[in-house]
Amino acid sequence: MTAVAAERDAVLRGLNHDPRFDVLVAGVGSVVAAVNTARALASNEYSLVISAGIGGGFSGRAEVGSLVVASQIVVADLGAETAEGFASVDELGFGCSHVQIEASLLDRVSRALLAAKLPVITGPVLTVSTVTGTAASADELAARIPGAAAEAMEGYGVGFAAFDRSLPVLEIRAISNMVGPRQRSSWRIKEALDILEAASSVLMEVL
Repeated sequence: MTAVAAERDAVLRGLNHDPRFDVLVAGVGSVVAAVNTARALASNEYSLVISAGIGGGFSGRAEVGSLVVASQIVVADLGAETAEGFASVDELGFGCSHVQIEASLLDRVSRALLAAKLPVITGPVLTVSTVTGTAASADELAARIPGAAAEAMEGYGVGFAAFDRSLPVLEIRAISNMVGPRQRSSWRIKEALDILEAASSVLMEVL
């Protein structure tokens, strides 16, 4: 599941249109991604769900041009503001803010990407409804979610739809920009799409 057609096309190129994979556009944002993923899972039998695309990297963790494979998918802005700071849905007792990735699956995929000499790290990938646009917000997220590696908008929706069907899930993000002040001129979208394509060619061999 990708957010937009450009990501879908990069993944398809990397997979060489392998018929074992269905590559679909989920749409932008967690809710629409969850709905479209659930619809796809209701209409076909699958053994794995992947949320794939470009995203922002946290400074000191994931640099532009690298890959992040999620160790867990965290919905970072679902909760409440309190006098003491942000309280997640877990802390409020209303639900679960993360989808855990199977350790063996994470290890197999990350090792394969490293073996292909791609720059990859593992760590939490955050799902947000509003892309982070200030250094202060980036610092707050990094402090609140230790090890946060990347930020995007769809992973939790895709992940929860997979969880609902008892299916394993992966999230893979190619880093096009740093999380923080919004500077479109510094984004490297083509380079990120190229490395997403390269990562997808590895998936074809390992999954």
